[in-house]
Amino acid sequence: MAVQRNGSVPEPGYPFSAIVGQDQLRLSLILCAVHPGIGGVLVRGEKGTAKSTVVRALATLLPAVDDEDGSRPAKLVELPVGATEDRVVGSIDLEKVLRDGERAFQPGLLAAAHRGVLYVDEVNLLHDHLVDVLLDAAAMGRVHVERDGVSHSHPAQFVLVGTMNPEEGELRPQLLDRFGLAVEVTASRDVDVRMNVVRRRMNYERDPHAFAAEFRNDDIAVAEQILAARKILDDVVLSDKELRRIAALCASFDVDGMRADLVLARTASAHAAWRGASEVAEEDVRIAAELALPHRRRRDPFDEPGIDDKQLDDAMRDAAEQAEQQPDPEPDPDGGGAPEPEAPDDGSQSQSQSQSQSQSQSSDSESSDSRDESKQPPPSSGAGSEKQAGTPGAQFRARLLEVPGVGEGAPGRRSRSRSSHGRSVRPTVEPGRGLHLVGTLFAAAEQQVVRGRTAGRLKLEPADLRGAIKEGREGNLIVFVVDASGSMAARDRLSAVTGAVLSLLRDAYQRRDKVAVITVRGTQAETVLPPTSSVDVAVTRLRKMKTGGRSPLAQGFLQARELVLRERVRDPLRRALLVALTDGRATGGTDPVGRARIAARRIASDKIASVVVDCESGMVRLGLAADFAACLGGGYVALADLSAEQVAAVVRAAA
Repeated sequence: MAVQRNGSVPEPGYPFSAIVGQDQLRLSLILCAVHPGIGGVLVRGEKGTAKSTVVRALATLLPAVDDEDGSRPAKLVELPVGATEDRVVGSIDLEKVLRDGERAFQPGLLAAAHRGVLYVDEVNLLHDHLVDVLLDAAAMGRVHVERDGVSHSHPAQFVLVGTMNPEEGELRPQLLDRFGLAVEVTASRDVDVRMNVVRRRMNYERDPHAFAAEFRNDDIAVAEQILAARKILDDVVLSDKELRRIAALCASFDVDGMRADLVLARTASAHAAWRGASEVAEEDVRIAAELALPHRRRRDPFDEPGIDDKQLDDAMRDAAEQAEQQPDPEPDPDGGGAPEPEAPDDGSQSQSQSQSQSQSQSSDSESSDSRDESKQPPPSSGAGSEKQAGTPGAQFRARLLEVPGVGEGAPGRRSRSRSSHGRSVRPTVEPGRGLHLVGTLFAAAEQQVVRGRTAGRLKLEPADLRGAIKEGREGNLIVFVVDASGSMAARDRLSAVTGAVLSLLRDAYQRRDKVAVITVRGTQAETVLPPTSSVDVAVTRLRKMKTGGRSPLAQGFLQARELVLRERVRDPLRRALLVALTDGRATGGTDPVGRARIAARRIASDKIASVVVDCESGMVRLGLAADFAACLGGGYVALADLSAEQVAAVVRAAA
């Protein structure tokens, strides 16, 4: 038992075997410990579900690491959300450079996590390029660094575990796919389970050492089983039958690429080794599919994750039929082999082909009709009626709408920003920008002859210090003001408008923005979604939006202004962009257009960036949306042109 310097025994962590429930989470961590090549585990769940507790407990079960200093326990390395790339992958060893004048590499957190656990809490809040670095290292098992005149490579085999709360924003689907396994964790609704969780936690807090001793033998047994599984993993047989089952499963769920097939194969092999089996069986493939496929079904950022049991049962049944099939024999290069059966001469073959072709054409026609019908806009309604927004229209890849200037907000992918976590682009003599190491060394090197240095340590002076100018991208607050009045719905334009908003929301999701949605209809404006990072919630609210009635645009502009000013107090560094989708035909009350112009000018006076998407169509056009864009002092674009090919620099600085 380890003893601290003051003579006290350190408090033991919560035992892995004492954790109640969370069976899928514990199993996924164990399988990654058996086979780190699986690619790590993403743990998605609400607060207070023991995500961190389980991860920390796993590290104590991993086999000891043998290195030049002897045998040591496996490490749990925690990567903070605010970590820089230098801290993660490593950088120049400044002390050695200054002491010996030699360029040397200082390993980062990835090297420290070798043969241990790398834990990233709130991985969805980590900058995207750092997530890419982590996943590359987890997949390759090595880290290659080419920077600052240093070329270095070192092993980095670790169990990568990322935890996140979906309410704080999702990972992009591209990053989701690169996590080997993903698990959804929730607090149990079973009263007995909840009682057991509380009782064990209170017992641990009362006497950690006695509690740990109670479960020590169970933890030792799990650790020994992990070690035994690692030893036999390379000898586990993955037969063609089970490999065909895996391929059939991935094909049935229409996952992209081949990563899912590889992860399923590795996970099934690890589970077989964990069971002590010498060959992968159907049960291993089933469990691997439960852990590796749900998050890969999110082809769209707003798709619901997960696979229900019936879907998986049906897919396993179909895969079982595929698994029993024999692969087609390889063609004989000499032309040998069984002869081809002769076609019947009674016309039955051509009749069968004709029937098959007819059925195929009929199926295609029905499918085409179904697709065309789904694209039809909802029926029109009068200005005084109220109805659901209906089916959104066609969506598209939206061009970047960028807030002008340079901000200092939260890391994201939209507008330019000065960032302490961005990439260093050049050194500067300005103070307070951190240290640009290479620039400092080069500045000092130019003065060594003048300073009389011929050998030994580099001679540094305060004048040599160079700061780092870093550039990055920030996330913004995108406030959507959606005109849902009768004039929009009456001309069947609301379907196209909701499709455009969904396209812009998808863009906001990918660029790590916060969003808010305000709808304008009837006699008032309504904030249907306050500012949030959960963009998928905005999509849900938008699809339930009510339409019809008058168009009080002035109230919509004023409510958007109040929301932005309120958020400026809460988060002064996050800049806002107001996106108004309207035909400009303000109605209701006295002089509705004039009052809307006054409200728009107030937004402009508060320096709020904006863009108006003109939804007006038809032969007679009043041009009111363009007029409001001028009053707002922002950008203007027609709805038909709101696409990546047409929209460029539509946002300009507020007057």
